[in-house]
Amino acid sequence: MPDDPRSFLRSLFDAAVGAARAGVCMAGRLPDPPRGRTVVVGAGKAAAEMAAYVEAHWDGPLSGLVIAPYGHGAPTSRIEVAEAAHPAPDAAGRHAAARVLDAVRGLGGDDLALCLISGGGSALMTLPAPGLNLDDKRAVNEALLRSGATIREMNCVRKHLSAIKGGRLAVAAAPARVVTLAISDVPGDDLSVIASGPTVPDPTTRHDALRLIARHGIEAPGNVLDWLRRDESETPKPGAPELDGAEASVVVTPRDALEAAAGLARSRGVRPVVLGDAIEGEARHVALVHAAIAREIADRGGPARPPAAILSGGETTVALRGESGGGGRNREFLLALAVALDGRKDIHALACDTDGVDGLGEAAGAVATPDTLARAKALGLDPADALDRHDSGGFFAALGDAVVTGPTRTNVNDFRAIVVASPDGVSGP
Repeated sequence: MPDDPRSFLRSLFDAAVGAARAGVCMAGRLPDPPRGRTVVVGAGKAAAEMAAYVEAHWDGPLSGLVIAPYGHGAPTSRIEVAEAAHPAPDAAGRHAAARVLDAVRGLGGDDLALCLISGGGSALMTLPAPGLNLDDKRAVNEALLRSGATIREMNCVRKHLSAIKGGRLAVAAAPARVVTLAISDVPGDDLSVIASGPTVPDPTTRHDALRLIARHGIEAPGNVLDWLRRDESETPKPGAPELDGAEASVVVTPRDALEAAAGLARSRGVRPVVLGDAIEGEARHVALVHAAIAREIADRGGPARPPAAILSGGETTVALRGESGGGGRNREFLLALAVALDGRKDIHALACDTDGVDGLGEAAGAVATPDTLARAKALGLDPADALDRHDSGGFFAALGDAVVTGPTRTNVNDFRAIVVASPDGVSGP
């Protein structure tokens, strides 16, 4: 077992993020240059670094525009990087999305539209449908974020309120060849969900979007509901002839990131237990399941004998009850886990977002140790109260246990690692 569990947990996270960097996952994945023009477009937390990789490895003329969150840019010379807000869309994102659409219009059959897509692209590439405005989109987006809706549900609604998502970008690029390279941040790696699928057919319908708005109690503006009741709000469906020239592939998945962390754990004598990369649900409820598995390993040696590392990914949610005190789904998961484990001496944990930003503030996530609750008590912190107020950010910041990485320029969603030590301190296999 590694002597320093904190450093070991951070190394597992770094291995997961490293596997999802553009220089690793895009190697050998670029299409052949066309006879005509190549225009690169895209959006997401990895978009700038993906664009820089294309520039460094492209043989031939190149131009284009990608959209990244503020502070997530990368140096490029031929592909412009515009920055915009995430997760709440802003005017900069709307303006940049309109320019992306314009960049692919007028391409011919000998041209190539190379689309670089990653998580966060849906909020960054905001272009309201006819009759809607940015305030309409922002109101629906913020309500969905607070509702606890899954990413699949949120993006179903977003696609039907957009002039660029749900396959519409590929339609605008026709008859050019459209090739999409995507870094997946969604459970199941569904290309129609990643960044709301701007270049692929959409299997969901406007009726699905209306049902989801009703199910989650979203008070959508009247013009939003009016738009969704119109046939024009429907997106291109599988089999649509205007998408015949579109190709799309996922270059790295959350599972790849987990396997990279698992490989590092094995090399350090720690048995990895990979629960999966598609775990969804309320963060505090998911934490209870993880705590139960950790106790099972510690007390009974199953599903693996300690030392072991429980690894999982996916995208949990937080249904806000009142105002959030700060912190995202990863730190809320970790605080609920610490409360459930109640100071177990043999268990350490980390939960971080692989993009480097968990909710509000600068932290990617945090680390929990066996003495987390005792140190909190000494500082006068009440973990149960912090959990009720969704103030996991303030809680871990006060303890000095926040993990701050800065923008990673990639995103394969949540990363969770729980290390269960051997009771006798003996190393693994």
